[in-house]
Amino acid sequence: MPDYPWLEEYLSAKPGVTRDYKAEWGWHRFKVGGKMFAALMHPSSKYDPAYAEKDLLNLKCDPLLAQHWRDEYPEIMPGFYSDKRTWNSVNLGGKLPEDVLRQMIDDSYRLVFEKLTKKQQQEVNSVQ
Repeated sequence: MPDYPWLEEYLSAKPGVTRDYKAEWGWHRFKVGGKMFAALMHPSSKYDPAYAEKDLLNLKCDPLLAQHWRDEYPEIMPGFYSDKRTWNSVNLGGKLPEDVLRQMIDDSYRLVFEKLTKKQQQEVNSVQ
């Protein structure tokens, strides 16, 4: 990600994160406890022009905050191929401030981590 060279390292550095590639979707997925909290993608031209041919990062988001982010920043849209209430897509070719993107990533990770069982949370924390 040329505009955010730190992005993949930042996503991968969170405690307990695993990464895989879903070939049929073309998504690089970042997970904690087996649950996705972020995905990097580049939808082809066959999709909605709002998403097509853009480098996107899908992030989980609190439903009340999701719309706020979309209203505040043109780079943030309803999640591509995701539940539009709880996922946002960030156009990485835009000018979203780094601190906002980092906050969104941190929030997404926290939301997913908090939904894990206590046992899973302990396992993630013990690996650090």
